[in-house]
Amino acid sequence: MKIVIQLLFLISVYCIYASDVALIKINSAITPSSSSQIKRAIEWAEKISANALIIELNTPGGLLESTRDIVQTIFNSKVPIIVYVSPSGARAGSAGVFITLAAHIAAMAPGTNIGAAHPVGLQGNSDTSIISEKVVNDAAAFIRSIAQQRNRNLDWAERAVRESISSTEKEALQEGVIDLVASSIDSLLLLVDGREVKLNSGTVILNTKKSKIVEYELTFRDKFLDFISNPNVAYILLMIGIYGILFELYNPGSIFPGVIGALSLILAAYSLQMLPIDYAGLALIILAIILFLLEIKITSYGLLTIAGIASLFLGSLMLIDAPGEFMKISLSLIITVVVVTFLFFTFVITLGIKAQFKRKSLGFEGMVGSEGRVIEEIKANKKGKVLVMGEIWSATSDEDVPAGTTVIVQKADTFTLFVKPK
Repeated sequence: MKIVIQLLFLISVYCIYASDVALIKINSAITPSSSSQIKRAIEWAEKISANALIIELNTPGGLLESTRDIVQTIFNSKVPIIVYVSPSGARAGSAGVFITLAAHIAAMAPGTNIGAAHPVGLQGNSDTSIISEKVVNDAAAFIRSIAQQRNRNLDWAERAVRESISSTEKEALQEGVIDLVASSIDSLLLLVDGREVKLNSGTVILNTKKSKIVEYELTFRDKFLDFISNPNVAYILLMIGIYGILFELYNPGSIFPGVIGALSLILAAYSLQMLPIDYAGLALIILAIILFLLEIKITSYGLLTIAGIASLFLGSLMLIDAPGEFMKISLSLIITVVVVTFLFFTFVITLGIKAQFKRKSLGFEGMVGSEGRVIEEIKANKKGKVLVMGEIWSATSDEDVPAGTTVIVQKADTFTLFVKPK
């Protein structure tokens, strides 16, 4: 009976979705989060037996490793994949080129462009030049294999990597980079209807003329990972974590700053492991934390803070080893964090310096300089009684001091005060 119910459920799902086309929209840089979203969307499209999955793409580029994962997932998909660069003004830059070429059908909307797939971020001395050449050669071989697999223009694909060329939708169509230009998803469905698509399991004919679009809804996990995979968010979480721990160490027992700091550091660690981290930058930030902690414990009159600020600024600039500015931490955010950090520790240092010169306020030493009133006459070099700070003390003086006289405490020894008339 259970098997029959499952079969009926599968049949009902097939009847509902068999004529549908699934859709997922990617409107950000290509990261592990994007790769995960596309993978789950393909699995969902396979589960509902959709005619095809449209990936509506608008990206400036992203991480090569995540791009490889997406391409591999597309190649092994059991449903036809249509990459549609849209809407007008959108682009398939850098990593987007690889994904578009990997699709079973590649399409673009009017007013879009594709190209500039050259790996960036490596330049400088001879050593890094050699590494850069290896990365470019690897990317060129990768894009050639994709273009060859999909019968697209190999020469254009390689030039997109090596020379960073870019084309409009019309130029891309003429060059054999894409299959068609469509003004909308509805027109795209009409244009691809009846086309043959080769999957690993065999050839299928698309029947999309009367298909209904069913959009893949991102789960909370998808949205959350997409949010924290933003380099700026990861950096903010890292800084909140550092501030929280520093506040807790500076004022032990506060609890709340420590809890928030620890939670933020855990989230930052998870976020940063999804991003290309430069460990030299991370080491500089850790050095800055150590210098700030030493400033709290050691009076350096600001020298450790200045070194920590410099280390924090340089480490923040170097932290994300990204292939483009779209994956970098915002410079304005870095400057804001550094300025706030500088102001905070300037405040802490100022309090510390004031404390060094502040008159003692506790114990016998704290009574020196205080005023009191004689309540029992003091004979020269003999003891009498004085009222100081609300308490009665034995007191002596080198001169006679009658009762009712206002006196100043000059020093304190055990339980006897040495006073002088005001």
